[in-house]
Amino acid sequence: MKTYELKGEIREDFGKKAARSYRGEGLIPCVVYGGSNEKNINFVVKKGDVRNLIYTPEVYLINLVLDGKPMRAILKEIQFHPVKDNILHIDFLHVFPNVPVVIELPIRLEGLAAGVKSGGKLSLDKRKLKVKALADKIPQELVVNVEALELGKSIQVGELNFEGLELLTPKNAVVCRVSLTRAARGAAAKAQ
Repeated sequence: MKTYELKGEIREDFGKKAARSYRGEGLIPCVVYGGSNEKNINFVVKKGDVRNLIYTPEVYLINLVLDGKPMRAILKEIQFHPVKDNILHIDFLHVFPNVPVVIELPIRLEGLAAGVKSGGKLSLDKRKLKVKALADKIPQELVVNVEALELGKSIQVGELNFEGLELLTPKNAVVCRVSLTRAARGAAAKAQ
């Protein structure tokens, strides 16, 4: 998994008024949730510092530096303004070496499906899967080979297996499928 460096400053003021004031200064209020024995840490980051972290399909392990103190975290949730689409708040989760984390990873399909060669159309139904693993074992993306996928068939989550990862997405959820196109259906009907 790629890493991302992010610096923040601990914040002392809380509430709507303080958050609005921070946003007016170009800062985003954030919180990092700790383990069972740690307190949550409230801090602010600059808007420009998180742009490459948020507006990308990639997943990062974040090296947070809060007032000089380093810690590792992952992005948990982002709250956007419902109309303006500005970032209102970001939640992070403190990562420990021996505690598994739950995260959504992007899927990348690999290979040319046999059903596509026969005139079908490959569609990706799930762009991300929820997984549970130790932070050091989490890959950048989940690669699914579709070369054996025939026309009219699909790959479900239950058929997938990745080393060191526990898939939390329901096993009957369809990841990808090869469906018959209208042109192929028309050709098949004319042949009969």
